Amino acid sequence: MLDLLLLRSFVTIVEEGSFTAAANRLHLTQPAISGHLRRLESQLGKPLLQRTTRSFQLTPDGESLLSYARAMLTLNRDAIAQLASSSFHGCLRLGVAEDLAHERLMKTLKRFTQRHSLASIEVRVGIPSDLLASMRQGHLDMVLGAQCGEQEAGICLWREPLVWAWAKDESWELPSPLPLALFPEPCPYREIALAQLAMAGIVQHTVVLCMSGAGMRAAAASGFAIAPMPLSQLGPGLVALSSEHGLPSLPDAEVRLITEGSADEQGLLAALTDALVTELAPARMVETA
Repeated sequence: MLDLLLLRSFVTIVEEGSFTAAANRLHLTQPAISGHLRRLESQLGKPLLQRTTRSFQLTPDGESLLSYARAMLTLNRDAIAQLASSSFHGCLRLGVAEDLAHERLMKTLKRFTQRHSLASIEVRVGIPSDLLASMRQGHLDMVLGAQCGEQEAGICLWREPLVWAWAKDESWELPSPLPLALFPEPCPYREIALAQLAMAGIVQHTVVLCMSGAGMRAAAASGFAIAPMPLSQLGPGLVALSSEHGLPSLPDAEVRLITEGSADEQGLLAALTDALVTELAPARMVETA
């Protein structure tokens, strides 16, 4: 039987992207987290992570275990709540960044409220900076949004590469100045993209100012502009440009759930966090140019 404590450590290592960050999130020491992973690998008789001096990646067995581990942890939490006859209740006001307000999220929230009939969720979609300000004013309980570089306090749901999106059928020879599709300020994707281009000495021109993710994908898929966006959001007709095209690399986008909810809401928040991680964490298989 797999130990849920070991599974929790394994899932947290993957979500946080480092042993140190996982230890901090679980309030454990780094040696304890490493020990949990070794014990889990020993139980299974297979390595779960392929480690280098600076990073790691999931092995095929690790990829297979990850989805099962998340499901087992969610079932365990739901079982405890059910048997304790203390269903989660209350209303959570959730702010969601526009590029994350897709159908999958809404279906996840619907299933969550169906499982927890005494709980309700109110959603407000907007720009992350505005949503965070609204939360600090007491109008929202939590915010779901992506960040690059500096981090707000909160729970990391997952991280994924930020890439340069371009039309699949366009020439690999990029125009100059580089035509960009960007969200208005303030936007973490915009800020990091412009900073990286400036450091690389690449001349750029914003040709599309987007107010929605759909508009940004359309601009990129048409070949009219290149857009910085999370890897999972590349749709049909889009590819991720690589360093072979002369573009600078971009850091990971980190999707975080930031909260100022009351202590009474922490059980509900933890359950919602598990649901978001289990059902929304994106697949990493995306076509590259």
